[in-house]
Formats: sequence, C-alpha cells, structure tokens
Amino acid sequence: MVGRTGITGSALSRRGFLTGAAGGVALGTMALAGCAAPGGAASGGATTIRFYEQKQEVIAYFDKLLRRFERENTGVRVVHDSTTAIAPQFVRGQPSDVGCFNDNLELARYVERGVLRDLSSLPSADRIRPSIRTLGEQYATYQGQTSVLPYSLAAAGVIYNKRIFAEHDLPVPTTWNEFVDVCTALQKDGVTPIYATDRDTWTLWQGLFDYSVGSLVEPGAFFRKMKTIGADVGPDSEVSFEKTLAVPMERAKRISTFFNPDHATRSYADGNLAFGQGKAAMYLQGPWALGQIALIDDKLEVGTFALPVTNDPADRKARVNIDLGLWIPTASGNVERAEELVEFLMQPEVLDAYNRDNLAYSTTKDAPPQSDERLAGLQSYVDDAAFYQGAGTFIPTSIPLGNYLQSAIRSGDFTSMLQRLDADWRRLAGRSATV
Repeated sequence: MVGRTGITGSALSRRGFLTGAAGGVALGTMALAGCAAPGGAASGGATTIRFYEQKQEVIAYFDKLLRRFERENTGVRVVHDSTTAIAPQFVRGQPSDVGCFNDNLELARYVERGVLRDLSSLPSADRIRPSIRTLGEQYATYQGQTSVLPYSLAAAGVIYNKRIFAEHDLPVPTTWNEFVDVCTALQKDGVTPIYATDRDTWTLWQGLFDYSVGSLVEPGAFFRKMKTIGADVGPDSEVSFEKTLAVPMERAKRISTFFNPDHATRSYADGNLAFGQGKAAMYLQGPWALGQIALIDDKLEVGTFALPVTNDPADRKARVNIDLGLWIPTASGNVERAEELVEFLMQPEVLDAYNRDNLAYSTTKDAPPQSDERLAGLQSYVDDAAFYQGAGTFIPTSIPLGNYLQSAIRSGDFTSMLQRLDADWRRLAGRSATV
C-alpha cells in the first residue's frame, strides 16, 4: 500500500519534514536539473538507455520484457539496472532513464523536488484509475504534475486456511465481534488463530498496525493533518497518535493475544513455513507471502479477507500500496526513447500479464480482475476503491515503529507506544523547521 495536498516549493520546512527525514544527507546535494545525460550511443550506432528496477524478485521477469522491447525497437539497447539504491545515481547526476520503483516516502523525495518529468502527456496516463493515482499523491506532488505512473497495486488482508475454517465450521468474519469470536473458538480448540513473526519488525507494522488502523482512521487524511500540525502534535492537538489511534491500538492489543506463543522469536520465513504446514488458521500478510506458502504446500487451500475492525461490515477496507510506479528523471538524455519504453510497459497485454503473474492488480481503468482465487476476497475492495494505504508507510524509517510494536506487544502497553510516536514526530518536525 486514498488525496493529499501537494508539497511544493516553500512548503518544505515543516510540512515536508517526513520525506526529508527519510532521505538522509545525500539529497541535500542532489542536482535538480540539467544533469549529465546517462545514456548515449552504443557500439554500432544503437541508443542505450538505462532501466532501473527495484524489486529483486522480478528482475528476470522484467529482463525478458526489456529484451522484447529491444527486438521491437531496432537501434535501442536497454541496460537493466538493479542496484539497491537510487540516491547515488541522482547525486552523481546520472539517474537511469526510466525507473520502476515502489511509490512511497523514498520516491516522494524525488517527486517533491521536481526531478521527475511530467508524464501527463503520455497516452497511458489517461488510463490510470483516479482512485489509484490519488494514492501516490498522498505522499507528495509537484506543481500538479503526473510524476509517476502507478504500475502495480498490491492488496493485502488476512490470509486464512480454508480447510481449518471448514473443519471448525467457522465463517469468514465480517465484523470485529465475529473476528474475535472466530479467534476465541480456534484458541479453545487448540488451534493457533494467527501466526505472527515479531522478529521481522516490518511484518508487525505492515500487518497488525496497518490493518488495525486502516478501516477506523483514513491514513492519508490523518497524516496530512499531522504534517500540518508538525511540532505541535500532542494530546491537545486536533489529531495525534495518542488520541486518534487509541481505538485502533486497542484492537491491535486484542489481536496480539491470539498470536502463536513463540511469536517474539519467529521470522517471516518461519511464518511462511508454519502457515504452509497448516500450523495456524490466519496470517496477517500480503500476496508476496502466497508464493512462499505454495512452495511448502501447493495444494493448500487459502483465501484472503479484509480484517474487520468495526461492527459495521460496510467499514471493511483492504490495505494497498503502489508496489511499482514508472517515472522518467528530468536528467534523462534519452527522453523520447524513455517514453517509448514506458508506453511499451504500460500496454494492456504487458501490464495486465505482469500483475496477473505477480499476484497484484493492474492500475488502469480497463484492467481485468485478478484471476487468482487466493485473492478473490479482495477484488471487490479494489473495484470499489474501498482501500487505504498502510499507516506505517507514512512514518519515516528514522522512527522505529516496528521496534515500538515489539515492545508494546510484549508489555501490553500500547498507550506508551503512541505517546512515544508523538514525541518522535515532534522531534523530527522541530528539526526540519530549523533547516
């Protein structure tokens, strides 16, 4: 893993502190325009462009697409760049000609500084669903531009073991009370209701924290207000972690009582293995875990549902994130070829196949539904834009949310965690205001 007012120009002090805090020192020296062109003529007169792709697990997939693009476009050679960091490229003034990256706080640093080209004139830009375009704008915008074309939407919820639910005659819960009843019944029958993996802290904020917040508090609106308040966030401000997220964290605290007893020492890999072996009824994970689970038991019948945290079924929403977005830096020396590559990747036959094969959802108005039955329970939420971007994705990495969640789960004191988050927010906002 829902609009936000753009952060531009002089608004970068307090309102933009989040993305600045995530960026580190390197961005301070980043060239904003007119950088040296990274591309050029290759041997034999071919034009070379560089394509940066972030997700290690789909490097081979994209490499095949790039080779196809080369075959269909004589005189073009594409270098597939899969290094782990993009900041050094911008600092050197040599970013790749086309980027394919998570649309998140890190990418927002480049959006709000205006170093990505406006792609609104491309034919594919008109095909993006407005509700999905708005997701990326929650992090940052620049002068009304379309800086990033959302490419892949990942939707996450509660993965559940259909066999265990059937054996215990349990329904898929649609309200908070039903969810608690299901967990209580499983626990009474000696079945672990939820497998948790606290050792990898990202799994706590992606699952427990984000799911508990998203259907009770709209994260985009909440963090927009938090940025405006900045260093004045506290118990008496309009919104704060302590005040606004109190009820969601009551839910999180209750959910944590249904975890496997050894959750503190279990890792993500342990969770995939255990769930694949049928050792728990539910797993708070996204589609990225499904492939790993299938390696353990490819015949295991699983489904996914949106976690209900209120007693009104209509309040249920799915957690989503723009798993990949396409962009072209202003420093590209091969804009025409870069745009051709973007349009190639945005073709329905290419875009839809990628998302089908990688258990995600295409971002365009004419996109087909995700055909994998394991994700069928989330399709209606994507269709109806009943989704939210995870609250944890709005919190800079300099605030150790996952570690705070570890402590709160072990102590049962979620209130102190929220107070600490408010204190960290004030600290970062105050530091940014002095820059």
